[in-house]
Amino acid sequence: MTHYRVVLTTASKMDEAKKIAREILSARLAACVNIVPDITSMYIWEDELVEEGECMLIIKTVGHNLDRLEKLIKKLHSYDIPEFLSIRIEEGGEDYLEWIEKVVKN
Repeated sequence: MTHYRVVLTTASKMDEAKKIAREILSARLAACVNIVPDITSMYIWEDELVEEGECMLIIKTVGHNLDRLEKLIKKLHSYDIPEFLSIRIEEGGEDYLEWIEKVVKN
């Protein structure tokens, strides 16, 4: 089951999040992208504590798309170092996982 992945990234604005999501889906690098608006992110950047509003993208995909997905996110993103975290799906609804596989078959 570890073939399936959830990838997390953030964007500074909803417009950027939607642009990234549309490109990912158009390229069939994921079956679904959820955008969670209005999160607060706190992090250290250049030795300073930063607190900013962002949008979270939750991307459902498969392992063999990770390299291309990361390259596309980096290309489209406004951040110097965009978040890119891949989490293996250990369990999930069989029908849902089959749907992911069908949509992203590359």
